[in-house]
Amino acid sequence: MDLIKSLFVSASGLKAQNGRMRVIAENIANANSTGRTPDEEPYRRKIPTFENHFDKEIGADLVELGKIAEDKSPFETTYMPGHPAADANGYVQLPNVNTLIETTDMREAQRSYEANLNVIESTRRMLQRTIDILRA
Repeated sequence: MDLIKSLFVSASGLKAQNGRMRVIAENIANANSTGRTPDEEPYRRKIPTFENHFDKEIGADLVELGKIAEDKSPFETTYMPGHPAADANGYVQLPNVNTLIETTDMREAQRSYEANLNVIESTRRMLQRTIDILRA
């Protein structure tokens, strides 16, 4: 039944967006995490990816959280000579996390999550109406 497939597809979307939000939350939490020594790199931003796979049991493509990639963009530096991670010139490398981008990504993930949740709720209502009609 296609309604059941839509439940599985939307549920996989919920799970994938939930994983995406966890990665974004980790990025925001570490936006100020520098290295502990001059040699150690600061936190490197993580980028969630998605993969789809065909589920033979239900006959539909499902989405899942794929590999978590690292953002290879360069770190910014700031002058903080007293910091333990400062180099010989007094500069500290800062994480390559932009909280504005992360907040925007979080909002997009939230909207995708809500859209999948709405599909599940609509499908549930349609199934309930079908059962009600069959009972009558």
